[in-house]
Amino acid sequence: MQESSGSSPRISGVLLDLGGVIYVGSTPIEGALAAVERLRHAGLPLRFITNTTRRSKRQVMDDLCRMGLRVSNDELLTPAILVRAYLEKHMLSPFLVVHRELEEDFADLPSDRAEAVVVGDAGEYFTYDRLNRAYRKITEGAELLALAKNRNFKDADGELSLDAGPFVAALEFATNSRALLFGKPSSDFFGAAVEDLGYPASKIIMIGDDAEADVEGAISAGLMGILVRTGKYRPGDESKLPSAPDLVAENLEEAAQWILAHR
Repeated sequence: MQESSGSSPRISGVLLDLGGVIYVGSTPIEGALAAVERLRHAGLPLRFITNTTRRSKRQVMDDLCRMGLRVSNDELLTPAILVRAYLEKHMLSPFLVVHRELEEDFADLPSDRAEAVVVGDAGEYFTYDRLNRAYRKITEGAELLALAKNRNFKDADGELSLDAGPFVAALEFATNSRALLFGKPSSDFFGAAVEDLGYPASKIIMIGDDAEADVEGAISAGLMGILVRTGKYRPGDESKLPSAPDLVAENLEEAAQWILAHR
């Protein structure tokens, strides 16, 4: 356990990443589920915020239930939910460059309005034809909306795989445009979770395995941050951050122990 220097925080709420913190693939990380229950039992309000965009919100909740972790609809925040709200507010129709499993989160939206290109982790559905159609729509004036810009994630085989970020960056480069980001490390994404919890950002801590998107994003938004050495973490990730995390923990179990000691 590596703790940053400074006075002890007073923690009122916890944000948790999912992939790489609670599970890898479909397998819970040892001790993670028990750690979540310890935080719940202590009365700490929790929100699970994820950049996972290969699964719909309903499917993510079902996956967690099968793993033995029950999460309510209000406790789970995904980028797709925020993008859908944006599309509805601005009266836009989505051109989806996403995994087919995610399409249900955009079901029933009108298709006869001005379009916005929505990019997530499409996996095998990242085809040249689909990306080229998205490119043409953006050059014709469509907004580019990014569900996430993560570089990579730890895949079910234990290796790192490309996430949505490189494909978003390719479209930005090709169209000389800038995507509007909805997932981590967007301050709006963290802000939505903070507002939902109802406590000041300075009293809320984020736990993640992605130094850039999870921890740096949280700290930049005024939260505290814990980096866990599970999932996509690689030795030395913490040294690349402009601000030191409040804690670098071996896993969620150790992170929960530290949080409970700093309530």
